[in-house]
Amino acid sequence: MSAIVILKKGEGRTVKAGGMWIYDNEIDTITGSCADGDIVIVKDFDGYPLGKGFLNRHSKIRIRLMTRRADQEIDREFLTERVRAAWEYRKKTVETDSCRLIFGEADFLPGLIVDKFSDVLVAESLALGIDRFKTTIIEIVKQVLKEDGIFIRGVYERSDAKVRLNEGMERVKGFLGEEFDTKVPITENGVKYLVDVKEGQKTGFFLDQKYNRLAIRRMCRGARVLDCFTHTGSFALNAGLAGAREVLGVDTSDTAVRQAEENAALNGLEKTVRFLCADVFELLPQLAEAGERYDVVILDPPAFTKSRSSIKNAVKGYREINLRAMKLVRDGGFLATCSCSHFMDDELFTKTIHQAAGNVHKRLRQVEYRTQSPDHPILWAADESYYLKFYIFQVVDER
Repeated sequence: MSAIVILKKGEGRTVKAGGMWIYDNEIDTITGSCADGDIVIVKDFDGYPLGKGFLNRHSKIRIRLMTRRADQEIDREFLTERVRAAWEYRKKTVETDSCRLIFGEADFLPGLIVDKFSDVLVAESLALGIDRFKTTIIEIVKQVLKEDGIFIRGVYERSDAKVRLNEGMERVKGFLGEEFDTKVPITENGVKYLVDVKEGQKTGFFLDQKYNRLAIRRMCRGARVLDCFTHTGSFALNAGLAGAREVLGVDTSDTAVRQAEENAALNGLEKTVRFLCADVFELLPQLAEAGERYDVVILDPPAFTKSRSSIKNAVKGYREINLRAMKLVRDGGFLATCSCSHFMDDELFTKTIHQAAGNVHKRLRQVEYRTQSPDHPILWAADESYYLKFYIFQVVDER
């Protein structure tokens, strides 16, 4: 029998609204014996069943729900249904050669990420309870894909994120099964990349910007483009393939710049698209002072905040970087700018960009507002699943 967790009166509002998390301060009592990582039954203060999830006393997120049905067995059949639903959703919403196949809570498999890069899977386990099911779920993923004629030649684990420490878990990475070449060739939007699933950031490549990269192409034809925080060159290469006459990608990581240059060569763009290893915050004022102007400037920075406590400093960072970028956009040119921080919500991000525009006497005409690619679905009431905000503006001088 599963242990039973009773919530305090008035708590569990997030779960009741459709979310997946129960925090430590929402729990009244736990009856029955259970170890961290075990499945428990969750009930409201009055005994009403709210579902089943796994418990972890090491984490402030004390319970992550797996199902709303308290009588549901969490077995292989249940996990197969979850995986199959996730894959069927991807087939209907995105191009699946490379995609995020499982997106944690938004696919009702909390704490687990599985990315597909061609015929390779990369798994990231971020919660103790799901870690116990990790191997089984990967086996199921391979079987479900095989049914569609897709054969996975290797799996690599990238469970090396710092957040695992909050769960009382060690950071781990390595092969799950036989070894293989960890530089995996993929094609996205017609652009060729070598994805380093072993040493690249996160799982090796940021799939969430797939269609945002496509969205900037029309305005890049014949344009002079500056791509800031280029990482492995994805926005820069999309601009180059779209027919930009000149593209400069900038990143502070020498490793990322070398990978970006390799990717440019793969696409025959090395004469059009070049890369520079530099600090973007330092470089942009230098470019402005030198009188440089661009038809398109792209900002794809890392998350400036990963907690609510540092949000004020993050706002300053986003305001500064957008202000500097707007100074470099010629009158009538375009700015693509985004935030991948969950804590920088869309209202605050919008306000920050508006302030930056006012500070440099620019007017913004919104072209598009976008979020993450559909293979990173946003589960309403699970706010943590909504993190990427992406704007395209035309920037005009005050007149």
